[in-house]
Amino acid sequence: MNRKRINPAVLVIIMLGIGLQITFAHSIFTNIGVIIITCLYLSYCKTSSKLLILTSLYAFPLALGSWWSFIAFGTGDVWHIAWIYASRVYAYLYLGAIVTLTVPIKDILLSLALHLNLSSTFVYGLLASFNLLGRIKSQYKTIRYSAMMRGTTYHFWNPNLYLRIIIVALNWSQDLAEAMTSQGFTEGAQRTLTYKDNLPKWQWGLAALLILLYFIFSFLVRPW
Repeated sequence: MNRKRINPAVLVIIMLGIGLQITFAHSIFTNIGVIIITCLYLSYCKTSSKLLILTSLYAFPLALGSWWSFIAFGTGDVWHIAWIYASRVYAYLYLGAIVTLTVPIKDILLSLALHLNLSSTFVYGLLASFNLLGRIKSQYKTIRYSAMMRGTTYHFWNPNLYLRIIIVALNWSQDLAEAMTSQGFTEGAQRTLTYKDNLPKWQWGLAALLILLYFIFSFLVRPW
């Protein structure tokens, strides 16, 4: 059964609108509220539980480091500040997850172009970059194997490795630009869009309501 989801453009607005406020808010409860609501939405979208758990574990050292740095070196109400910054890490994490883990990157970019007037040149450039990731990974292995055959080992911190990857990527970018031109792409020209993306008006209201509610609770009510 297909579930009705919030439009990608609206999700991005919610993420940016609440994420910006989280930076200045000093409330643990509102951070926890964001975490709970975003987790509920991720569950509604049937996001992989394994992926969420792994993502949470990867973020744990950051949250723990933020928490411990204020406990060990902070002044004033160190416990409150420590929990604010620790919970803030996960609030940011799950806010980003409702966009990146529920919608394909192609749909996100095309929705932003359609509803928020994001430059089509920028959108298609990013799509091309994402589509090249697989080839870059393959080229990374090829460069390392080629170096090993010459008796040289490229570790991930070796700048020569990344220099060669950049040179290859630059060559690909030129080939990609020529291919797009040959297919009739002209920068700044009006494009025919075949992508259709339904966006009910009530979802804009939902975004405004959530951003406003967060503002009221974080800066006016100001719970602990």
